[in-house]
Amino acid sequence: MTSLAAQDSLPSIPDPHVRTGAASRDTAIDSMRGLAILMVIGIHSLQHPLSAGELAIDSVLRPCVPIFLFVSGYLTALSGKVPLMKRLKAAVIPYAIAFAAAYIYMALHNPAMDHRPTTTLARLVLAYVFVYYYVFVYIGCTIVLWLVFTAASRSPKFQTRLVVLLLLAILFGLIVGSYLDPLLSRLGFTESMIEEVRMRDVPFWFAFMALGTLAGLFAIKSALPDARALLAAAAIVTYGIYAGVRLFQLGDADYYDSIAFFGYAALFCLLLFSFDVESPFVASLGSGSYFIYLWHIFFVMLMRDHAPLRELGPAAASLITFAVAAAGSIIALLIVREFVPRRVCRWLGA
Repeated sequence: MTSLAAQDSLPSIPDPHVRTGAASRDTAIDSMRGLAILMVIGIHSLQHPLSAGELAIDSVLRPCVPIFLFVSGYLTALSGKVPLMKRLKAAVIPYAIAFAAAYIYMALHNPAMDHRPTTTLARLVLAYVFVYYYVFVYIGCTIVLWLVFTAASRSPKFQTRLVVLLLLAILFGLIVGSYLDPLLSRLGFTESMIEEVRMRDVPFWFAFMALGTLAGLFAIKSALPDARALLAAAAIVTYGIYAGVRLFQLGDADYYDSIAFFGYAALFCLLLFSFDVESPFVASLGSGSYFIYLWHIFFVMLMRDHAPLRELGPAAASLITFAVAAAGSIIALLIVREFVPRRVCRWLGA
């Protein structure tokens, strides 16, 4: 592999055929995840329909999912392989448990809910309950990354092919994100269906995982601090563009798979990555972010369905919902970690 790296003039990374030991947790990476999961709760706590101010806040928080995907790609680059079955198992089992709980909650609150087996199976596979679309996205992106690494490993110039495939994947993801919704609209799909499809636009979301993988391959972490000012300025500008596009409905104003969103979210990921912040508390949330993601939404839904928050106004309702959902899910995580057997903790994503 060393000789191949020299031939390719690229940084050396581990051979994908060589097994490596489990890496210890990276506090800075877990801190990124911890911040991202708080951003997720923030988005889900906002009251809809969004006012202009709430839309601006929502836009600030939107890079949360890209952060998770970026980090996953970065860690994959460091390990040099994609443990596909291990990752799928770690994602699917906690999701299946949360899905069952979410399904029961939805059924209790909607007597007319469709319980046909085919419909239920579609909900499970497409993660069409609450806000679990990220599970579908993560699994899809992980499979794509595994395919990319597998395709690259068949070439004697593994690293060169891997970089080219990742760059092509980013380009392809942006193209799909730009033309998927017009295509679906031309085919007669409803707006609600188009939105559901765009939430699960795996080629677009994979662009963030590919970006993180490239960041790991080229070991740019040590060089980014020198570019923080430039990254910050660029992130602010692209945020303004993204928020402005959404506010004034200019062109592709969707908050998922638009080029404006990619520009802002990608720069936000790189900027956050450059700070290399290590916060033990936030990192502890990051290490249990999947559990928090799966279960925080129950607190949000309970507040929306059973607490008279709208009478307090959207700002107060959003703040109270965030406080309850964040505190409730974090306390639940601590309880599970303290009193539940380790294997069951893994089944719950904790």
